Amino acid sequence: MARTIDFKLYFITDRKQMRTTTMEKAVEEALAGGLQAVQIREKDLGTRELLTMAHSLRALTARFNARLFINDRADIAVAVDADGVQLGHTSMPAHAVRTVVGEQMLIGVSTHSPEEVFMAERDGADFVTLGPIYETPSKIKYGKPLGVDSIRTGKNRVTIPVFAIGGITPDRVNEVMGCGADGVAVISAILASDDIAAHTKEFMRVLN
Repeated sequence: MARTIDFKLYFITDRKQMRTTTMEKAVEEALAGGLQAVQIREKDLGTRELLTMAHSLRALTARFNARLFINDRADIAVAVDADGVQLGHTSMPAHAVRTVVGEQMLIGVSTHSPEEVFMAERDGADFVTLGPIYETPSKIKYGKPLGVDSIRTGKNRVTIPVFAIGGITPDRVNEVMGCGADGVAVISAILASDDIAAHTKEFMRVLN
């Protein structure tokens, strides 16, 4: 069953990097700037706190007609009627998560090599993030940057969308899209900005 990926900019939350008072305010500013998809990735939050944030951001994204994804927690995604779930290398495999979330929900998988991109599609992912493409503090634990050629190599092996992640800035969008990326995923490039709405608009301008 084909599930549509109708966004190019994929914003991932991280409370430790925000300059606004609340994550809700940061996300609302990004949505006002044209953002179409948000992933809640707050691994240190307890279940109830995460559920509260998810309900709040579900209401916000619904108001802006944007997508909401929950990192790893398929149960939270189902509970708030999210649009999808994002899985990592320690998560349940995509084919198992599909039995939990049903046929309509999108499943993204975080990958760190072209081989993992291929494996994710084979396992049932609807799209992947691939990185880190460039050097970035949040992805140091995944090793050296993969470089833009990894995008082309990964895309040549799959039919699902590939989102470049890791050190992506507006001035690097053309390079990664030119290598075959279907979109970009960002954290600090938006969240740590002094003007989230304006920076989101700039991303959307170059992506479109």
